[in-house]
Amino acid sequence: MPGSLVIQIAQSDEQISECLSVISELRPHIAGHEFLQRIRQQQTQGFQMAFVRDSETNSIVCVAGFRLGLNLAWGKFLYVDDLVTASSARSTGCGKAMIQWLKELARSEGCDQFHLDSGTQRKDAHRFYEREGLTITSYHFATTLQ
Repeated sequence: MPGSLVIQIAQSDEQISECLSVISELRPHIAGHEFLQRIRQQQTQGFQMAFVRDSETNSIVCVAGFRLGLNLAWGKFLYVDDLVTASSARSTGCGKAMIQWLKELARSEGCDQFHLDSGTQRKDAHRFYEREGLTITSYHFATTLQ
C-alpha cells in the first residue's frame, strides 16, 4: 500500500456500512442487517470506529473500533474493541499505522494506558501486537449467559 495512509473516523451511515466487509473477517457472526444499528448503539456509549481506505481501490482495508474510558485498574485508557486488516492488505503497513494512530490519539486524550484483547487462537495477531510494543499482561475470563 504505497504512499501515506489516511485514517478517518467513520461518521456517516455509509462510512460505517463500508467497514462491514473488513470487520466481518474478525466478527463473522454479525449479520449485515444488524451492523449499522449495533455500531450506532455502541456510539451512545462512546464507541468510535476508525478506518483506512486504499486510495487506489477506494476500498476500506483496515478498521479499528475503540473507546476511551476510566477505571481504577488502568486510570484513563483507550480500549480497542476490534482491530482488523483485510486479509488482502495484511503486511502492507496499514495495521501498524492504525496502532500508531490509536496510541497517539490516546496520548492526546491524556490516557495513561492502551489496551486490547485478542482471542487465544489469533497467533499471527499476537506476534503483530508484540512487534508494536504491546505485551500480554493478563488473562481475560468470560462465560456465556443463558
